[in-house]
Amino acid sequence: MKKRALISVSDKAGITDFAKQLHELDFEIISTGGTKKAIEDAGIPVMSVSEVTGFPEILEGRVKTLNPMIHGGLLAKFSEASHQEQLSEHQIQPIHVVCVNLYPFQQTIAKPDVTVETAIENIDIGGPTMLRASAKNHEYVTVVVDPVDYTTVIEELKASGEVQKETRRKLAAKVFRHTAAYDAMIAEYMTELAQEETPENLTVTYELKQSLRYGENPHQKAAFYRKPLGSVFSIANATQLHGKELSYNNINDADAALQIVKEFTEPAAVAVKHMNPCGVGTGNDIFSAFSKAFAADPVSIFGGIIALNREVDKATAEKLHEVFLEIIIAPSFSDEAIEILTSKKNLRLLTIPFDKKAKKEVKLTSIEGGLLVQEQDRFGLKDATVTVPTKRKPTDEEMKALELGWKIVKHVKSNAIVVNNRDMTLGIGAGQMNRVGAAKIALEQAGAKAVGAVLASDAFFPMDDTVEAAAKAGIKAIIQPGGSVRDEDSIKKADEFGIAMIFTGVRHFKH
Repeated sequence: MKKRALISVSDKAGITDFAKQLHELDFEIISTGGTKKAIEDAGIPVMSVSEVTGFPEILEGRVKTLNPMIHGGLLAKFSEASHQEQLSEHQIQPIHVVCVNLYPFQQTIAKPDVTVETAIENIDIGGPTMLRASAKNHEYVTVVVDPVDYTTVIEELKASGEVQKETRRKLAAKVFRHTAAYDAMIAEYMTELAQEETPENLTVTYELKQSLRYGENPHQKAAFYRKPLGSVFSIANATQLHGKELSYNNINDADAALQIVKEFTEPAAVAVKHMNPCGVGTGNDIFSAFSKAFAADPVSIFGGIIALNREVDKATAEKLHEVFLEIIIAPSFSDEAIEILTSKKNLRLLTIPFDKKAKKEVKLTSIEGGLLVQEQDRFGLKDATVTVPTKRKPTDEEMKALELGWKIVKHVKSNAIVVNNRDMTLGIGAGQMNRVGAAKIALEQAGAKAVGAVLASDAFFPMDDTVEAAAKAGIKAIIQPGGSVRDEDSIKKADEFGIAMIFTGVRHFKH
């Protein structure tokens, strides 16, 4: 009796050649629908599933392979006498090779005009059932879900007449990963459809983008995974034009830089080191913006990541070329800029479509044995209810500077203080254990430039010492959430020095 192969695929890449080689190896092929037609059109003998089951496809093709004549052949233990007896009794033939891939659910829901009805119809039922049955029975059945594995299967069949056990197990593992990812995507879609915010189980799936040489340190293994249908406006979907492979730390820092530059509609440049901004500048053009970001901290920018929200032109490229940088991110680079910057062999140039809207995604943070999930912090000053508790109100110029500081401080590791004027940062204090310590770092970095500048704090002042330090440095206006039981002390201290202070009512911790 000939061995049987069942083939039913949505992705028909390479399928007729695979079927042809199975036929030449004396396999009897059974198939369904469009796959059967493709195999027939290639001149390869093929039976329909209905011929095997003795039952027609029904319910618009929703039911065709869900039948004991198929699943008995998939799940039987070939070495078990009782299984063989039952197969014989019911005239079921075993199936040795299964080649199935699934309805294109991901591609379907990616379409902007897709209806719920169309999405639901593209949830595969029979395919995952056959795949899981075959993978469960991989001791006897070879199951192929990925066209990349066709060659391996054929080569092993030609070499020894069977697929090796180790290969069957690897293919089965791939099947379970594939069906799990498929179901996770459906679960996410249905959960959003049902407007469930905190489901009892969270199923997420990511696809491998690249294996990394190492993680944060050379002794740590690492890889980079991308969310299917995730935000296009992201590092995960960036196009690399030049430079060596991105590292784990590069990717983290690049994402941090991108999240900050997203805050701006005017020309802006952001320099990041170790996931904290070290310089941010805005201007009438991108050259001016980068010049200010560089001037903000010309020391820390060395070896940094730069994100710009306008095309890099020749003049900006020449200035960027003067600095040792790891990555430059921009919507595009002019031909002249490409010529200038690619002279540095290792400098990575990334383009990201800034014209695309950022997709709403939750932030996932892994802890040992668990996962924290929260909304992204997209809260801006325009969303806040701003109050001015001090006697002096901020001037229009100060208000513009306060708005800039508030955009930046939420992207700085807490405790965070930013000192800035209306178009650039002057000093940044990040990740300190107390707030006045962060303020001292930011004010010391700003130096004499702090005179007449503003200060932003990501959380309230527990005491008035930060206001006093700011006043002594020459700060003229402060933005902070407010809400401390000792707010009145900070207000009095601000009034004592003639500082304008505004409360936003919103905290921007970033750990």
